[in-house]
Amino acid sequence: MENVNWIALIVAALSTLVIGFLWYGPLFGKAWMKETGITEAQAQKGMPLRFGISVVLAFIAVFFIYANSVITGGLPPDDVHGIEVTKFHTFGHGVVHGIMAALFMAMPVLVTNALFEQKSFKYIDKRRILDCHFCHYGRNCQCMDIKNN
Repeated sequence: MENVNWIALIVAALSTLVIGFLWYGPLFGKAWMKETGITEAQAQKGMPLRFGISVVLAFIAVFFIYANSVITGGLPPDDVHGIEVTKFHTFGHGVVHGIMAALFMAMPVLVTNALFEQKSFKYIDKRRILDCHFCHYGRNCQCMDIKNN
């Protein structure tokens, strides 16, 4: 860990604020507020806390991506774990990697969206995640039209 470029990771995490400002500000801010039912006054409440939490969550995601790409040198999994070491070629090991990706990449995004949309943590329940998963297969597309749950 002595070769970690912390400045690059911090800049990457902070870049989410710049992108979010552009996306939810001048580009699509009015449409986003209309669709989420949030007024300008509501959107301004608690903004420093939201920004702080979103930067921490972005840093978690950035560090996870860094750890899985740069630390391993971008090597394929067989080269990282060793193709001859079969204890890593199991369903359970894949589940561990899937859970880690969900916790450190997907959840920061979902929590950040819920923070800025001022939703409760019920907004990120297993039903919603499953509904959105099925959207990708052309079934039960409730994830796009849920407004005030």
